[in-house]
Amino acid sequence: MKIIETPISGLFVLETKNFQDERGAFQKLFNEQYFKDNGLDCDFKELYYSVNNKDVIRGMHFQLPPHDHVKMVYVSKGRILDVVLDLRKGSASYGNYFAIELNEHDARYLYIPKGLAHGFASLEQDSIVNYAQTSCYAPDHDCGIDRNSFGFVWPVENPIVSGRDLTFRKFSEFQSPF
Repeated sequence: MKIIETPISGLFVLETKNFQDERGAFQKLFNEQYFKDNGLDCDFKELYYSVNNKDVIRGMHFQLPPHDHVKMVYVSKGRILDVVLDLRKGSASYGNYFAIELNEHDARYLYIPKGLAHGFASLEQDSIVNYAQTSCYAPDHDCGIDRNSFGFVWPVENPIVSGRDLTFRKFSEFQSPF
């Protein structure tokens, strides 16, 4: 396993090996001791996955304190453009975003610290995105930022977006508790 730093403090691209043979493929995504040895929070409480149509955009999602969480995101089928926005007021990268393509072949995934909003665009039909989080879903603390309000240009001409995601406030209107 390899940890790759990004321009956003605490946000890492994790890279593992994609073992392939005549049976198919195998990837080890998590090892508790490795995470602990490298100062990564690994007290995951919930696991999710979503199956996404091509051109779906989900995000930009996060939970407010005290239910904020570290999130690990990986793709087990298909490919996405994953986007993370820094909401931490004291951070040198506050308001900056990081984008990376994640797919089933590259054996790369994201480790997202607390205080960052997360979203993605599905680049293929039936892309499966998996999430592990260090807190449980708390509806009263669930929040989001308008996907078009922080300078990122999504590569989707006619996005499919949930009604909920369309209600998110603009980044410039968000009073960050982080």
